[in-house]
Amino acid sequence: MAAIRLSNRHRRAWCLVAILVAGTGFCSGQETGFKTLRYEEDYGSLSADSSAGLYPRIKHLPLGHRRSYLSVGGEVRYQYFWYKNPGWGAEPNDPDGFVLSRFLTQADFHLGGRVRFFTQLQSSMAAGMSAAASPVDENPLDIHQLMMDFDLSAKKSKGLLLRIGRQELSYGSQRLISVREGPNSRQAFDAARVVFTREYVRADAFYATYVNARNQIFDERLWDGSSRLWGSYIVIPPLSRFPGLDLYYLGVRKDGTFVDEAGREQRHSVGTRIWKSNNRVSADVEAVYQFGRLAAAHIRAWTVSMNASYRLNVNRLTPVLGIKSELVSGDKRHGDGLLNTFNPLYPRGAYFGLASLIGPYNLTDVHPYFQLGLPRHITWSVDYDVFWRMSRHDGLYAVNGALIHNGLGIHSKSIGRQLGTDIGIEPNRFLDLKLEFTWFDTGTFLQRAGLGKPIYMAGFTAAIKY
Repeated sequence: MAAIRLSNRHRRAWCLVAILVAGTGFCSGQETGFKTLRYEEDYGSLSADSSAGLYPRIKHLPLGHRRSYLSVGGEVRYQYFWYKNPGWGAEPNDPDGFVLSRFLTQADFHLGGRVRFFTQLQSSMAAGMSAAASPVDENPLDIHQLMMDFDLSAKKSKGLLLRIGRQELSYGSQRLISVREGPNSRQAFDAARVVFTREYVRADAFYATYVNARNQIFDERLWDGSSRLWGSYIVIPPLSRFPGLDLYYLGVRKDGTFVDEAGREQRHSVGTRIWKSNNRVSADVEAVYQFGRLAAAHIRAWTVSMNASYRLNVNRLTPVLGIKSELVSGDKRHGDGLLNTFNPLYPRGAYFGLASLIGPYNLTDVHPYFQLGLPRHITWSVDYDVFWRMSRHDGLYAVNGALIHNGLGIHSKSIGRQLGTDIGIEPNRFLDLKLEFTWFDTGTFLQRAGLGKPIYMAGFTAAIKY
């Protein structure tokens, strides 16, 4: 049994939660919404607000020059998890559960209208885990982001930005490149980017190396070449009746391990995404083809995914009905010199719910969901997901690409079914509370692999952004 003990720092953070629940009068004045990429937030307009309260003044501290200012912010997040039959019975039960905490602190310096400096520290801790925590769960302190922006624009109608340094990357639906919000530590890259924007198009070109999380203080390597990423991403937003369109190429070079092959991998991904959203209908369809080499094998892989929802404006509850589905290729035949297993590159961690039990490799899934908006900023949602292997000749993989079972000698494709539900509460724009439960019932494949016990997961999340 692993007892959970919270440090003095944890207790002080919970006091901050209580303060924000009690009231937010200190936050009067103009409001700017928080974004997934915190460096995309713009607090320059707060300088003109003479009635601003304490919080807006903290978000915009003038530095002398009329266009120079400092903005500070951050996040505190606590999560509690309890699992029964982790690893479908392959791992020991812990009746107490465990606690994860994450602290993010940032400073954003704007020096005139052309130069900007952004830095962010991250501290992720774990308490009460039965096994040793991975660096993704526990990374005491690291320089998570440290970058400079140079505005090279010649005209206001055309934007040209050079961004150099350690930074988070997020593109499109985050199926391939994400900030990894679900796990305890977000992920970052050491990158050089050029961003071109006009009214109806945005184009990114970049070269980056992945920042591998480590479990000591300030021990992440700079420009670690073990995992490299390069490419271009173009976004054309919806125009009139036409949907939005994403076009992209992504290249990676890193180590890869699959059922049929392992070694140094160079993989190229060419994809497109079509999307549109309005007050009632939301739709997102994405297709990706991959080619390249892994050791001696040629890569030929693909995926197609969709997410569609409809909002019923029948009453104050505004229910939403939706369905998701993914087809993710797996290896077709052993020893044929071809690798057909799709690689999701750097995906969001909680890919199929916060339980994060399986990853998008060699997979077919159908995922209907329902959401209900309740009074007092409360939402309730429920989803049901059914999983199969795409190919009988490939295995089952975790979200991080680790092989759960190679699947050799098992004919069944049925992995299992997952039922999840959660209640979210947002009393104000700073505080987010969520209570959730997940049940995963094993299919024939897992049962014949010796992983036959159902998994139960309960979790609670409290997060503050400022």
